[in-house]
Amino acid sequence: MLELGGSDAYLVFEDADVDRAAQICVEARLQNAGQSCVAAKRFIVNRRKLEAFTDKMTALMMKKKMGDPLQPDTDIGPMARQDLRDGLHKQVQASVAHGAKVMLGAEVPAGKGFFYPPSVLTHVTPGMEAFDEELFGPVAAIIEAPTDRDALKMANMSRYGLGGAIFSRDMDRAKTLAIDEFEAGMIFINDFVRSDATVPFGGMKDSGIGRELGREGCFEFVNIKTILASAKS
Repeated sequence: MLELGGSDAYLVFEDADVDRAAQICVEARLQNAGQSCVAAKRFIVNRRKLEAFTDKMTALMMKKKMGDPLQPDTDIGPMARQDLRDGLHKQVQASVAHGAKVMLGAEVPAGKGFFYPPSVLTHVTPGMEAFDEELFGPVAAIIEAPTDRDALKMANMSRYGLGGAIFSRDMDRAKTLAIDEFEAGMIFINDFVRSDATVPFGGMKDSGIGRELGREGCFEFVNIKTILASAKS
């Protein structure tokens, strides 16, 4: 089995609780300084909720303290290596050059350590690296969708398919879309994607094959024996 990363889309529908969605999305984006395969990457928001969500998310990201991860008041630590930070910044710069707008951060800080600040990009569209590629660091890409249906289509416009989330008060509709149309191996509703030993973990498309964890994960480590017996002697 292979787990090969992702560009997880979090969909904020027209009927979503914006305050709850923004709070969860910030935590999902900043886990391990954004260096997680299942960290939220793309935030695709219904146009009617776009301004409120953007303002709320930016305000919450702004409050996060960057610093020594051994200190109890630190919210976000450094990135793993300098080349990873430099690569992330190049992706941000390329996206800005193609029309993305910086709401917060997006500058390499001076000083010791491979830090990158909590950052928010808006006006992100297909064709930009912030939309098409995995941003493996604390950068949130906010994408406008005219309708909920458009948000789902844009989520699926990715070669990745590891995880994703839907924020909506209509649980039945969200479940139906998650099952039938959302192209990702793990979809959480009104929550953030994470691993749990009781359920299968894995993706589709370029995010890998097979599953770890859960019952299905156990079967990755066993040999299946097929026996066919004919009733005829």
